[in-house]
Amino acid sequence: MCQHCDDKNHTDSNLPLLTGRRGLLRASAGLAAVPLLAGVSSATAQAQSAVPAAPARGNPQASTARAWAARSATSGLAAMDIQRRAVGPNDVQLQILYCGICHSDIHMARSDWGPGTYPMVPGHEIIGRVTAVGSKVTKFKVGDIGGVGCMVDSCGTCVECLDDREHACLNGMTLTYASPDKVSGGVTYGGYSTGVVVTEKFVIRIPPGANLAGMAPLLCAGVTTFSPLQHWKATRGQIIGVIGLGGLGHMAVKLAVARGAEVTVFTTSPGKRADAIRMGAKEALLWGDQDAFKRLASSFDLIVAAAPKAFDVQPFMNLLKTDATLVNVGALEVLPGYNAMINNTARRQPVGLDDRRHCRDAGGHRLLRGARHHRRCRADPARSNQCGVRARGRQGRQVPFCDRHGPGVM
Repeated sequence: MCQHCDDKNHTDSNLPLLTGRRGLLRASAGLAAVPLLAGVSSATAQAQSAVPAAPARGNPQASTARAWAARSATSGLAAMDIQRRAVGPNDVQLQILYCGICHSDIHMARSDWGPGTYPMVPGHEIIGRVTAVGSKVTKFKVGDIGGVGCMVDSCGTCVECLDDREHACLNGMTLTYASPDKVSGGVTYGGYSTGVVVTEKFVIRIPPGANLAGMAPLLCAGVTTFSPLQHWKATRGQIIGVIGLGGLGHMAVKLAVARGAEVTVFTTSPGKRADAIRMGAKEALLWGDQDAFKRLASSFDLIVAAAPKAFDVQPFMNLLKTDATLVNVGALEVLPGYNAMINNTARRQPVGLDDRRHCRDAGGHRLLRGARHHRRCRADPARSNQCGVRARGRQGRQVPFCDRHGPGVM
């Protein structure tokens, strides 16, 4: 029996537990992160050494990859073969080792945000080993480890792209999956697969010794929650709230705590309160605790809303100080209950920010995180769908991911 998922049909792999983290680092570029560096313990080193070695020379030809795809908005994930393009002069080919399962993958596969294009291969938190590079590639060589987030292309020439804001490309960015593929035609396929080919500009260097499974969620959830903390200059001594403790929320808590802020978590799940405290939050409160809301009125410098569904925003707006901000990085729906008269008087502002900008290692601002315990389970369609069910549920606290053997949880 797998001790991690309690499934009689699975067995634990031999991947060791990955533990530990280093302190905080300040990055070298103007966008100065205060990240958690991934653990480099001997256990982590053993985990990386267990990854199959890359071939001595990459194969630049078009290739077939094994993938896990949703064939409709109501189907589960099922295995299928997909085609990956030949490696072009500026391309990097990756053997995918890990891919985080983001909550947005579930929304997309279920057509929650509009009609999807099927078959759909989700996944935009990709960690992989370089197996081939194009003739003009300068940052990578075969055998390196790279990461791919939620974008794989943009025009590269508009004012937004030239200012490292490819997510706001005026000519339209290309998402990692379910997006028109301007290079190969058709649509893009994501990281729930064994391999991918991506333009070098959108591949991030992963440092040696990093916990690879632990790095994957940074490529979406990490960047999404780092961005408002950086933009609104979260710093030591500030009081910061986090709404929701899922994939985005738990990352926001860790990053805010790492910056020295005093963090309060708001959750609808009583079972997550202990998790929030363990991650460094000072308080973890239930949304229905009216006494707590009264006690904390006008006390927060910044609130990061990471809940995946719309919620009544005004009770949280009332918690902000004058000139403070609530940033919504979760729900993509209209947030009801906003009272402009009250908020404008106190100069409180709700904003949406999800820039997920490209973390350029060439610029030196790396967003890394501490290693987490995880085990790997063998792949099968039922297992992958179970991960989706857990991620959709409010009580789920495990972070699902795909490795080269298929979906699992961490």
